[in-house]
Amino acid sequence: MEFLQEAKKASSIIAQLSTREKNRILLAMAQALVANTQAIEAQNRLDMEAGSANGLSTSMMDRLFLDAKRIEAMAQAIREIATLPDPVGRVLDGWVNEDELKIEKVSVPIGVIGIIYESRPNVTSDTAALCFKSGNACILKGGKEAQHSNTIIADMLQSVLVANALPKAIIALLPDTSREGVAHLVKQDKYVDLIIPRGGEALIRFVNENATVPVIKHDKGVCHIYVDKEVDLAQALPILHNAKVQRPGVCNAMETMLVDSAVAHDVLPPIKAMFDAAGTQLRGCARTRAIIEVGVANDEDFHTEHLANKLNIRIVDGVEGAIEHIATYGSGHSEAILTRDYATANRFIDSVDASACYINASTRFTDGGQFGFGAEVGISTSKLHARGPMGIEGLTTYKFKIYGSGQIRR
Repeated sequence: MEFLQEAKKASSIIAQLSTREKNRILLAMAQALVANTQAIEAQNRLDMEAGSANGLSTSMMDRLFLDAKRIEAMAQAIREIATLPDPVGRVLDGWVNEDELKIEKVSVPIGVIGIIYESRPNVTSDTAALCFKSGNACILKGGKEAQHSNTIIADMLQSVLVANALPKAIIALLPDTSREGVAHLVKQDKYVDLIIPRGGEALIRFVNENATVPVIKHDKGVCHIYVDKEVDLAQALPILHNAKVQRPGVCNAMETMLVDSAVAHDVLPPIKAMFDAAGTQLRGCARTRAIIEVGVANDEDFHTEHLANKLNIRIVDGVEGAIEHIATYGSGHSEAILTRDYATANRFIDSVDASACYINASTRFTDGGQFGFGAEVGISTSKLHARGPMGIEGLTTYKFKIYGSGQIRR
């Protein structure tokens, strides 16, 4: 309980920092990470060795790994966050009512934000920096597979806070990393204002079922790309390859490719050849298997976020068939259409229910950094408060400030 009380007190301190102070401290945090690259790499090696011994999947090991290049990327993300406009203190609206009260709707920090995540130690620095820039204290709970990496990254950031006479509790790791510790955290609505879980389905379900603190969630990333009959295949092939193969173990990678039946016989053979060369495991519906030789994709496969170099293929009848499939199996994350037909493209993105909808581009762009947010605290598939990649604006709320001159209500 003392730990949570300290976080709550710290949130009121950081909320009062000026934009200049926040930016200066963020730049110092970025420098601290780079200056301690070797120490961070050493701790990450301990996590990698344990992960290998425990049989972590290839995709999980890729998420876990840190080297000088990735540490520099973490520092650069913090630098970019420092350059962003301060989301706090913006007058979102303002008016004078009939009693001559001046009313302003002003953006303010949320307070204390708990972030629960798995595998990727860069999330520690990204989310801490985003919370700091938006004036929030954060309580971070990373996965046990990245414990050494997360601890040293948090230590580096906290050392900068201490050097600037600020409480370490502004950026803190959850002391009790057990399932019971998480269950306790998500019920502390007296001290914690928001929980953001990012990870597998089991984690999201556990937080959702146990939290009394408000939750912004990312269920899973079952992302689709629909290949329309008016596709430009030369343009489509590198998009499909990028969406599946570049980094299969992330939430914005394509999991299912939908193909218009009108062009399936023409486009599936060259698409299969491309994915075969990339070592992609292909599974298809019965109509797909009548054209190319692939494994069987069943109903469960279409619901699954593989997070691996595996791809489901389904033939559909036109854009309406694609929209219907996504309505059944989509997770609200990212969906794309490849077509030269403007009307069809707009029909697709207007009808599909997802946080990000693309025309002739890879779903891999659904990312806070790619959207210009510097980094992201997560990708929300919720519809309230924040949706899609959550940057610093998603970490603010608002209050009404009312300026009077003696008015009383009659």
